Amino acid sequence: MLKVKVLTIFPEMFPGFLGYSLTGKALEEKKWQIDTVNIRDYALDKHKSVDDTPCGGGAGMIMRPDVLGRAIEDNYNSGRIIYMSPRGVPLSQKLAHELANEENLTIICGRFEGIDERVIEAYNIEEVSIGDYILTGGEQASQILLDSVIRLLPGVLGNNESLEDESFENCLLEYPQYTRPIEWNGKKVPDILLSGHHKKIQDWRKQQAIDTTKQKRPDLFKIYLDSKNS
Repeated sequence: MLKVKVLTIFPEMFPGFLGYSLTGKALEEKKWQIDTVNIRDYALDKHKSVDDTPCGGGAGMIMRPDVLGRAIEDNYNSGRIIYMSPRGVPLSQKLAHELANEENLTIICGRFEGIDERVIEAYNIEEVSIGDYILTGGEQASQILLDSVIRLLPGVLGNNESLEDESFENCLLEYPQYTRPIEWNGKKVPDILLSGHHKKIQDWRKQQAIDTTKQKRPDLFKIYLDSKNS
């Protein structure tokens, strides 16, 4: 079972959308568990302050190292510590698979202008980004990270074929999908998918995945070609 500990100033935001659908069912079935820690509980003043002005000046506030450090010290046991940060390594399917194999994950949700750099250095914290844009806090980003990880846990999806055919699993985007009605708005489902010839369908889907990736994600297509030539 994956045990997740989230350090945040908004514990009420969890499990959020993770409490619904397959991830919510997996939570009920104890395939994973989540424990939220309110960083404000480790504040040093009566106002429960967790931030202060940046040294050297500048806009915004920075999460204090003494407060966040106390929260980490009191709650971290083992496993990887991740800080959701726009300067982190991009979240990828490969990383999601790595984290799905962990027993314990600790995730720090920043707010304001971020956290004191000394905390990152002191606890060997990994920084992970979900994209080149800015959010109001790390809570939303952490839930997206966890969604990508939890669905890979054994028994969550219930169909290994679904995982194997998904986008990014083989450095390719997923092939186009169709369902009934066979004809809609003058457009028909490709005949090959109605042929019942499984090998030809498999080959068609593979080529469609290659063509789609080449057209829509040339950067990913290059990785696919490199993987085939290595």
